[in-house]
Amino acid sequence: MFKQLCVPFYTMYIHSYLFSPHQIPGGKLSLITKLVKERLANRENSLSPYASKSNNSAGRQLPGTPSPIRTEFQRDRDRIIHCKSFRRLKHKTQVFIAPKGDHYVTRLTHTLEVSQISRTIARALNLNEDLSEAISLGHDLGHTPFGHIGEHKLNQIHPDGFRHAEQSLRIVQILEKNGSGLNLTPETLQGIVSHSKPRGDFLNKLTPENLSLEGQICRIADAVAYLNHDLLDSFRAGILNEDSIPSEVNNVLGTRHSQRLNTMVSDIIANSWDATGETKKSLDNIPVISMSQELRNTINVLREFMFETVYLPIDQGQKGEAARQVIQILYDFYSKNSDQIPTEYQGNDRSTLDYIAGMTDQYAMQAAEKIEPGIAKILEQGLV
Repeated sequence: MFKQLCVPFYTMYIHSYLFSPHQIPGGKLSLITKLVKERLANRENSLSPYASKSNNSAGRQLPGTPSPIRTEFQRDRDRIIHCKSFRRLKHKTQVFIAPKGDHYVTRLTHTLEVSQISRTIARALNLNEDLSEAISLGHDLGHTPFGHIGEHKLNQIHPDGFRHAEQSLRIVQILEKNGSGLNLTPETLQGIVSHSKPRGDFLNKLTPENLSLEGQICRIADAVAYLNHDLLDSFRAGILNEDSIPSEVNNVLGTRHSQRLNTMVSDIIANSWDATGETKKSLDNIPVISMSQELRNTINVLREFMFETVYLPIDQGQKGEAARQVIQILYDFYSKNSDQIPTEYQGNDRSTLDYIAGMTDQYAMQAAEKIEPGIAKILEQGLV
């Protein structure tokens, strides 16, 4: 009885200092931060033996003082959320370029959905939810204006090519904070640069070497997120309807958005259960994040269906061509007029690429319109 009374009293004691409107005296603050630190350590120690642990991190390039109230992976997450590149995602294309409607997915809302799905899977498998979240929030920072259309155009015209995953890495390592980067942990950096997937059965391709389970989660959650929300946007745009979806997809995933998401996520958790460490397999046999063969086949059918009916028609449509023209106009102009590039991007041979890749759709359209009046009007008309 005494213990039962003491616990809530002790909790109230700590709570009164955490939320007191008055300044907390140093000694009491130290007590609170010590409790928080111990709680975080206990939580990480309770994770799967296959989980990434922040206290086992390889460390940041620039060592610093650890936070008393956040793990290293939480700090990575917070640095990403508070950076400028993350804010710009709200005005970058996911699939539909400059759509006329408030409810189309943007690169930012896509990122948030990937984060939510990753956290759900990581928590269910007792893996490091903070690392999965950090990777998910940072994975698309390097995306260009106009989505993959802009990426493919820059890859075509720049001598060294362009990949958005590599640009995401460049942003967090170099470009952010006026050239000093975000100084993230190697575990987060690895997950960010390894998230891209080829067309076709990407699970049939080799998992990037030494990619953490949390990084693998983001890689799969990315596909789960975009397949589902791109399908909804296609309905919204009138390109597809529920009857358009192949029956073999509906039979496995269901006919509603929530059913499709729940089926995919539940299947991934069930077929990745070895990652929990509860199946008593040797720790030398590192598990992978995967899905059943039935779901894998179904997702491949759905991905190919989306490429043929949505992604390629948008890419090859009037807006897709106009978006490529905008990228070309900007590239030609800033390659010849590097003095017009903000100083934060100057000083290297990729300044033109870095500047254009960092633009939002709106900023790119406005900049191109000043160079070649009339180009922006094409992008403002229709859906594709």
